Amino acid sequence: MVRVLDICHPMAGKGPAYMAISVTTLDSTIARKLEPRTPTPAKRIEAILALAKAGIPTAVLAAPMIPALNDSEMEAILEATQSVGASAAEYIMLHLPLEIRDLFVEWLHGNFPDRANHVISLVRDTRNGADYNANWGTRMTGTGAYAALMRQRFAIAAARLGLNKRRHDLDITQFSVPPREDNQLTLF
Repeated sequence: MVRVLDICHPMAGKGPAYMAISVTTLDSTIARKLEPRTPTPAKRIEAILALAKAGIPTAVLAAPMIPALNDSEMEAILEATQSVGASAAEYIMLHLPLEIRDLFVEWLHGNFPDRANHVISLVRDTRNGADYNANWGTRMTGTGAYAALMRQRFAIAAARLGLNKRRHDLDITQFSVPPREDNQLTLF
């Protein structure tokens, strides 16, 4: 995950580099089931540490937060990543668009049959009774009482840990459009 250090490190001091790493869970058992063949939670924490030590502004994305599965870990994820150098954080509530819904429900019943129906019910509670709501502004965080509680928990934890105090505005003035090759189509 830190293969980009040699590229991002020189840019970080000049303003155009900012990194965000997702941490879904700190529980390695859940991680193996939820995100097989991806870096472990410990490796993701190590990556945040390495990026922060290199002076690259680093954020954690606690996502997806799945009701009754990993949402109880949100504060612990923020604490663990802030302690190694994350300076910003966000979260995303699970949303189940189109075909993803059927895949997730099948996976959930196969891996967590004891709580599958409860998880699905809570997901729907965060989406006005639906599996997905694409409305801008609520798509990532949801609606309803459960989603409001998650927003409140996130805000309290982020404030307590000093996360999101400073915006990392990127300086895009240092980028330029690459020269056009004669045989390349113009996009704009």
